[in-house]
Amino acid sequence: MLVIGGACVQDPDKIQSRLVADRKVRAVAQVGSHGTEDAWVGSVPTLVTFERGLLSPQTETRAGVTVERFPYEKLEAWREWDAAREEAPLARLATSRVVYDPTGYYGRIQRTLWTLSAERLAGHREELLGRAAERLEIARRQYTGPGHSAQEQLLALAEARDVALSLLYPALLTHRHGWPEFEIRLPHAWRAAAGLRFPKAVYRLENLYGFGGEDEARRVLLATRGLGLVEQEKRARAAFQAGYSDGAVRYLRDETARTHRADLERWGYLSSARRDKLGVLIGVTRSPLGPAALAIAGELLADAREGR
Repeated sequence: MLVIGGACVQDPDKIQSRLVADRKVRAVAQVGSHGTEDAWVGSVPTLVTFERGLLSPQTETRAGVTVERFPYEKLEAWREWDAAREEAPLARLATSRVVYDPTGYYGRIQRTLWTLSAERLAGHREELLGRAAERLEIARRQYTGPGHSAQEQLLALAEARDVALSLLYPALLTHRHGWPEFEIRLPHAWRAAAGLRFPKAVYRLENLYGFGGEDEARRVLLATRGLGLVEQEKRARAAFQAGYSDGAVRYLRDETARTHRADLERWGYLSSARRDKLGVLIGVTRSPLGPAALAIAGELLADAREGR
């Protein structure tokens, strides 16, 4: 057993060896910074596998090791770009480190992703931007306009952040044929990947989250108490202690929106104490709300399209 971020973790190498020895498993790859020169105390050992007999993707985390499993049929299908761009976790596949690939299919997928033509990258970018524009328009109709209350303001912010992180940031990186990192270290990673070339876009991402350095990270970490965010708080604290204060804030803002969406939807019925805690976690006083958040996401969409 290993100890990472204060938790006991199984030896990832042993788990990897067991997976490679399993006849159902037809490919194994390592994902993320764990085991690389970029590893830090919060790195989570993560493996991607393709296995026979699976009907749908599955993710499980046991003793600190995450295994993302995909059906073997996807390993065959995703060799073709048109199939991969529709449903494959492209960044995961492009940035992973293959350790077992007897068919050679995983390697072929990676070579396709690493050598995409400018035309294909532009097409992929437009697909991401189109999906983002559609979601932002739906959010404008649902959460803005006369009669909308505080809960819609918060839901609009949560949607703007999710669109920015899952669609617009990846679209931005297509200009430099880069693939996004989604570790807790964000925004450190997006500053390093895109900050110098696309400073306007990165500023908009940071504006959406309302970062505030160590002071804000401490406030957000304290606000997790009593909200069932024990594991998230542990991960965020590891990031904070490693110097990724804004990463801890980003992670807890997104996790709060994900795990407490029901609270956001019934905001007016919550106790004042619960609203206060959730307000700190979401960043109510530091972030744009409602139409302002959606407007910033729209500006980021334009920046991603033009490569600004």
